[in-house]
Formats: sequence, C-alpha cells, structure tokens
Amino acid sequence: MATTLSVVVLASAGIGHAVVSSIESDITRVDAFRDMKNRPAAGHGMNVLLVGTDGRERLTAAERRDFHLGGAPCHCTDTMMIVHLSADRERASVVSLPRDSYAEVPARTDPRTGEPRAAHPVRLNAAYAEGGPNLTVSTVEHMTDLKIDHYVEVDFTSFMRTVDVLDGVRVCTPEPLKDSYTGLDLPAGTHRLTGGQALQYVRSRHADGASDLSRMRRQQRFLAALLERTTSSGVLLNPMRFRDVTRAVLGSVRADKGFGADELLDLGRAMRNFSPSSSEFTTVPIAEMAFPVKGIGSTLKWDEDKARRLFDALRADRPLAAPHRRPPADRTPTVEVAPREIRVQVLNGTTTKGLAGRVDRALAGLGFAVTGRPADAPVHDARRTVVEYDPRWDRSARSLSTALPGSELRAVPGQGPVLKVTAGTDFKDVRKVKVATPPSSDAPEVVKGDEVVCP
Repeated sequence: MATTLSVVVLASAGIGHAVVSSIESDITRVDAFRDMKNRPAAGHGMNVLLVGTDGRERLTAAERRDFHLGGAPCHCTDTMMIVHLSADRERASVVSLPRDSYAEVPARTDPRTGEPRAAHPVRLNAAYAEGGPNLTVSTVEHMTDLKIDHYVEVDFTSFMRTVDVLDGVRVCTPEPLKDSYTGLDLPAGTHRLTGGQALQYVRSRHADGASDLSRMRRQQRFLAALLERTTSSGVLLNPMRFRDVTRAVLGSVRADKGFGADELLDLGRAMRNFSPSSSEFTTVPIAEMAFPVKGIGSTLKWDEDKARRLFDALRADRPLAAPHRRPPADRTPTVEVAPREIRVQVLNGTTTKGLAGRVDRALAGLGFAVTGRPADAPVHDARRTVVEYDPRWDRSARSLSTALPGSELRAVPGQGPVLKVTAGTDFKDVRKVKVATPPSSDAPEVVKGDEVVCP
C-alpha cells in the first residue's frame, strides 16, 4: 500500500508548478499534527509516515467480487511504513512497522469528548481506529523517537488505479503463490500484474509464509518494482502520462496540509536520478513473535535495543544496508508462532478411516501440541481441510494453516485456545515450517531495491 512514494519520483519530470498545482486539489487534507506537543527533535533528512487503509468505497461491485473485497472495511491501517528520504535526496530507507506491533498510545485529551485519556496498550493498527491520523502519528513518534515530517494515506482504489495507469508492474516469484482469501493465484515465474492483481499480491497473508512478516516483504519487493516501472517506462518524460499517473495517485490520497505542490516539486527535482538501487527496505526488529497482552491478545514485541539503533541511524541520516548481502537459501515457510505453542485437536471430516490419526501424527512430527486423541467430525463429506480458531488466537491459526497447504481458516468466537482441524478429502500431507526469528546479528535484515526486482 506504500505506492505514494512514487509521487515524489513522478514530480521529477520537471513538468512545472502549474501542472502539479492543478492536480493538488484532488488531495484530501488532514490535520495530522494538530495540537501535538513534546515531539521528538528533528533529525537529518525527511521522514514520511506512509499508511495504507482498506478503503474500498469507490471500487465497483465487479471489482470487489473479482478481487475478493466483499467484506466491510475496518477503517484501520492495513499497512504502515516510515520512508526516510536522505538530506541529499539520493537514498530512500523504507522501514515496515507490523500492524500487530505492541504499542502504547500516549496520554491525550479526547477531541470528541474533551476528557483526558490515559496512556494504554494497543496493537499498532488500532491507533488509527481510535484517533485517526493524529493519534497514529503521535503513537509512531512515541515508539520510534523519530519526528514525522509528513503524513500520507493511500486506500485500495488509489493503489489499483496507479498500477493500471502504469500498464502494470512486473514481479517475480520462485514458487507458486496461492491464497483463497484474496484470490491470488500466481505460478512460479515472472508476471506483469494489473491493479487488482497487484492488490491481491500485497494483501495476501496466506500465500507463502502465511504471516504479516512475509506479506511485508512482498510489499517491499512490489514497491521496488513500482519504482523501477516508474523510472524506466518514460512516464517522467511524457507530460500527459505524468498527469494521468499523478491524478491516479493523488485522486484518493489523504495527506497533511504541508505536503503540497511546492514540496513535491522540490523533492522531485532533487530525485531525478532516483532508481531501485537508491532504495533500501527493512522491517523493525522483532524480539517476541507472540507477546500476550491482556484484553488485546497476541502482539509483536519489538527488540528495543535493535529498534533504537535502527531509528538512530535514520535520525542521523545513515544508510541501513550493509554491502555484499547474500539472499537467504532456506525457503522453508516462516510462521509467527512456534508449533510447540499451538494446541490442536484433529477431526476426520471424511469417510476415510484413520485419516484423523494420520494428520494428528504428522502435525506432532512438526512439533505441534496435538491432543493425541483424534476423532470423527460430525460431518463426513468435507472436501476441504478447515482450521477453526478463536479470533484471539488468529496468529496461531495462520501458523497452523501454513503447515496444512490449501486449508481454510474459519473464525469461531469463544472456542478457546485449542485449534480444531477437520481434515477433508483434499488433505495430502503437512508442510514443514519454521518460526520467523530476528536476524542473529545486531543489524536488521536490509535489502536494496535492485536486489529484489526481477532480473
């Protein structure tokens, strides 16, 4: 959802103030910094908080159906990134902030009631639902000690329209990606994605690693590919295409009041030679993948020391990427919760005798905490393997589903901590998984944009 970064690249065409000013009126303005006090000291360079929301009101009924967007939007942040633009405008450092991160909303006065509200813990994406852009910026600054200079918010509509007006964006995948929840179905290889397909690609949480961490890596790869497409397609040299792309980006964008035509043009002129090799991507270091919080559930706990060093580097305007990085060779899917922490009851939803026992033993072999008491399900005509789970244990459910390729997740409020697997006729075998752990070194895992785009 972070494609708004392309706005500053598009401005490098030098089309002129008049064109950008005529389009600027399409931007919806928000007062993201209203009444903010005790903010962090400014560092070097510029920090833009990029927020992707699940807004879909302007999509057609056919688009919602084709791209699996039939549910009601949650009006929350689906994706959040800090984009640091270096003072010399020769580098962009993009840091993904997991939406399930443990966060503490700072004490504030509720603007609706005028009543004071004490600081309290939340998942990071809940800050937007509680207090909109203003509370989101305040919470991120409180967590990172970075001063946010600008706020930009993109929804599904803007994302799809931008990709389509660029005639698609090319991505590569070494393994097939399939997710029944978003409708994503990509064979291994190179693909040029349309806007709807690109949205499926960046939204999928059940395609490869079945987690937000693997999804964020895909989002980072897609952003690098988008930058490559923008800088190599001639858009920056064609005034008409420049106008069309910029209108597609800005048509459903919300930004702070200070992020206007002058700022876009100044950035664009300084970034004429910007390319994927000018960008670097990482995710805030995580210390605990399943940090329990009373009343909230499982969250991601940041590694405070490594996160502090990461944000100190941004504040000092230092590059994050180390030279000569090697891509990881292990392609085992990663999960958020260790199998030994996931309790599982296995049921047989078919007429095949012994199927539940076979699934039970296979999951035990991967380390899952099975009950060891497989049983028959009330139904015996299940075509698809189903994982039923209490929403409070959604991260455990996604991890279990990764080990059961093709399985369907089904939320059952009040079920409790034991996940229930009903094996269907589609069951073939389990898949080995590994827990996503922070890198062993003190530095976060960083990739350059030209390392993740298609060769």
